[in-house]
Amino acid sequence: MSMTDAAAFSASPQEAADAASAAASMAGVEIRLLEDVGDFARVADLFQSIWTKEGENSPVNVETLRALSKAGSYVGGAFEDDELVGACFGFFAAPDQRALHSHIAGVSSRMRGRSVGFALKVHQRAWAMEEGLDEISWTFDPLISRNAHFNLVKLAATPTSYHRNFYGHMADALNGADDTDRMLVTWYVRDPRVVAACHGEPAVAGEDIAAAEPLLSVGEDLGPLRHRTDARLVRVALPRDIETLRLTEPARATAWRLALRETLGSSLEGGGRVLSFDRSGAYTIDRGDQG
Repeated sequence: MSMTDAAAFSASPQEAADAASAAASMAGVEIRLLEDVGDFARVADLFQSIWTKEGENSPVNVETLRALSKAGSYVGGAFEDDELVGACFGFFAAPDQRALHSHIAGVSSRMRGRSVGFALKVHQRAWAMEEGLDEISWTFDPLISRNAHFNLVKLAATPTSYHRNFYGHMADALNGADDTDRMLVTWYVRDPRVVAACHGEPAVAGEDIAAAEPLLSVGEDLGPLRHRTDARLVRVALPRDIETLRLTEPARATAWRLALRETLGSSLEGGGRVLSFDRSGAYTIDRGDQG
């Protein structure tokens, strides 16, 4: 299906449900809303295995998931046969926003690379449209290249703001001991780009990236290398594997966070916008008139 064909779909609950069904089938899983305490316990265990070090608590407990489900918020799980292999939950924003904030989504390590996370998000979109919502927002670590690609390209979410140390200190298995800077993205569930993405046509970078000048690149020592430029269109590159750097070279990982904060973060705080994220692992940013 071409993007033109996908965009020709009229965004509707039925279109979203069809996209969700197709995504789940491609991933080889069944996705459903969770309402049972036993399933909530499995979600907590799954998230504990993904995010925490041995002996530490899960980032969510059964009681919280039970309360969210009872209040009508989204708690979804992906199953391969009877095994829970992925889960996602979120809660409603203020009533006048007609929005959901998606807090945590995770997939078991053995299922990564099979698009289970994609299927979960497309299911979440179908649920949101059935509920009459207009958008879904969530945060991600903008230093992790595969997450940037997933959110901005595969899902066609729109970066809306950069937040410094958003969650405070989180010394877990993935975040290390550094500040938790986050990018907030918004998924406009009826946007033609989102419709296309949910039908398997990811967002395509525009021709503007060829004219962008480097603002941050990877140095010969694999550390961040800043560039001075007054260009309106700039590129901000990421390290190939920040998660390994956090374990093996925490000082260099911190240098990358500070460099990204001072380039990507400052650009967005000054009114700039992210145009794309490309296969080389770089954001292209329109800084507007800030220079």
